[in-house]
Amino acid sequence: MPTPARVVVLPKADGPLQVIDVELPDPGPHQVVVKQFASGVCHSQLHQMHTPRQAPVVLGHESTGIVLQVGAEVTHVQEGDTVMVTWVPRDAAAAKRNPDAAVLTLPDGSTATSQNVFTWADTTIADEQYVVKVDANIEKEVTSIIGCAVMTGAGAVENTAGVQQGDSVAIFGVGGVGLSAVVAAKKLGANPIIAIDLDEEKLTFAREFGATHTINAGETDPVAAIKALTTRPGQMTMFEGEVSGADYVFDCIGLKQTMEQIMPATRSGFFGAEPGGTAVLVGVPMTSVELNAVDILINEKKFIGSIGGSCSPDRDFSKYLEWYADGSLNLDALVTARYTIDEINEAVRALAAGEISGRAILVFG
Repeated sequence: MPTPARVVVLPKADGPLQVIDVELPDPGPHQVVVKQFASGVCHSQLHQMHTPRQAPVVLGHESTGIVLQVGAEVTHVQEGDTVMVTWVPRDAAAAKRNPDAAVLTLPDGSTATSQNVFTWADTTIADEQYVVKVDANIEKEVTSIIGCAVMTGAGAVENTAGVQQGDSVAIFGVGGVGLSAVVAAKKLGANPIIAIDLDEEKLTFAREFGATHTINAGETDPVAAIKALTTRPGQMTMFEGEVSGADYVFDCIGLKQTMEQIMPATRSGFFGAEPGGTAVLVGVPMTSVELNAVDILINEKKFIGSIGGSCSPDRDFSKYLEWYADGSLNLDALVTARYTIDEINEAVRALAAGEISGRAILVFG
């Protein structure tokens, strides 16, 4: 039988988010209905909110919850299981079908679409590929941000870049995603770990998560500062300049300025002996960029992208839960704001204003 739910809806026309009472249908063969404990409030949702749309949209893509119903073909979870809902297929390589995006019929008969899931709701329905079974004894609220913030930041460091012990790392933007990248860099033994931001409080916060150095980009040239911290005496570039720059530089923001800073901040190649470093785009870009092709060529640098931290949730979520359990990943500190579903407009306002130092979550009573 249908399941009642309260869902945040972004209307087709401009205006505030609405909380609407709906009835979720019985799950299809490959769907799962999940009553949720908490959901992350991700900055990428702001991009969706400011993008023109042809229909109402339902938002949110990371959460924890408990399974209420499963479709006839679902075998990896059952009613009563504790799960995480995420926007990345849990095991795309092994899947025999592509997952379906969630579509919701609203009380007025209109249809609300999603990119793949919606978690700004006290109850949701999702394709089984976006539902990951986890231990029933996990902390039910702060772990909700593993499904995007943690996997995106930590996964970019570990999976996309493959950072090794002793590698130098610089991270532009230390919100929830950037702090997760800092945690992974520390866990993997990177040194130095350089955090770059415009907010001094966020930089101080980043040191608590493992940053060894911080740079306020509003007060100094971050590229020059990174190079000064990572000079390699005795190693020369093709043009006989001293090699400097971080082995891996991550942009967890996606602005034109930061996307164009991460390449020059990346280590130059040691001419004839070692290629240059790697710039990794993690934040969602909303504009094009200009890169110095000569720098890339002469110094043998790489510019790569990381979507969802190159994660496989079935493999990685249990690991991040272990990091939380052993104290490596302090989710209790990383979640810095909690809101009810009725406070969603205040939550996105605070996020847009830069008032969330770590990650905000919606908690469903």
